[in-house]
Amino acid sequence: MALPPRPAPVTQLAPGLRRVLADNPSPMTYWGTNSYIVGTGAVAVVDPGPADPAQIAAILTALEPGETVSHIFVTHAHLDHSPGASLLAAETGALVLAYGDAQAGRSAQMAALAAQGGLAGGEGVDAGFAPDQMLADGEVVSHGDWQLEALWTPGHFGNHLSFALPEGQGLLCGDLVMGWASSLVSPPDGDLAAFMASLARLAARRDAVYYPGHGEPITAPAARVAELKAHREMRGRQIAEALRDAPGTAADLAARIYTDTPAALLPAAARNVLAHLIEMASKNEAQHEGALRADSVFAPLQE
Repeated sequence: MALPPRPAPVTQLAPGLRRVLADNPSPMTYWGTNSYIVGTGAVAVVDPGPADPAQIAAILTALEPGETVSHIFVTHAHLDHSPGASLLAAETGALVLAYGDAQAGRSAQMAALAAQGGLAGGEGVDAGFAPDQMLADGEVVSHGDWQLEALWTPGHFGNHLSFALPEGQGLLCGDLVMGWASSLVSPPDGDLAAFMASLARLAARRDAVYYPGHGEPITAPAARVAELKAHREMRGRQIAEALRDAPGTAADLAARIYTDTPAALLPAAARNVLAHLIEMASKNEAQHEGALRADSVFAPLQE
């Protein structure tokens, strides 16, 4: 994918909100990870990014003279978002706050699938991540001139949080919603049912703008959420149709459905298909023989 020109490393997005762009571009991260500095004076940092000392230095350099980091928030435990938290904490003494460790927030179904093994997954998971303080859904943290409300929004990842700014000013939505691509939903870390429920939760809100984990701010968030919901529903119909044509594994079906996708991205597409197949099986819309594995052959449910 050809990217537009990379923006400035540090951008003032709104009063009290700065973005520091990590130097980790890829087909899955776009320009790189967005680290956010919230507030002025004693500030909060959301998603310090990968374990890259250069990114930590960039965040600290982006502070104004006399500013300090009082809190570090993490949206989810992927390697491009959370490992920098411990590095930044070591530099500043700030506590790290998140929903929980890398396994927190999994549904009973996904926890059982993870325990039985064979599902693979684990793309870029920061397995050792553990916050200093766990945040409950709806918990509000404020300090100085900033305030953030933690919203549990699983789907892309079980421990995924979004952070709402006050009075509908905006939502730091992590990797749940992005403007340039749809999110990876890879079981057992990703969960399609949870993803759709989180989209529905956001659709019921009235946030003015989304600030995603990658890419530019989303200035028409309601339309983007509706578009992502429709996209997933369309994929579900395509997968059901492909199953009626012939049984197959998630990889088989992805190759049949994602005909315009570069070969390098087909493994990620297969993980999204697997998420749909698991959800279809839970609704008795598809079946597989034996224990569920990443390479299980799925077929329509026999009537």
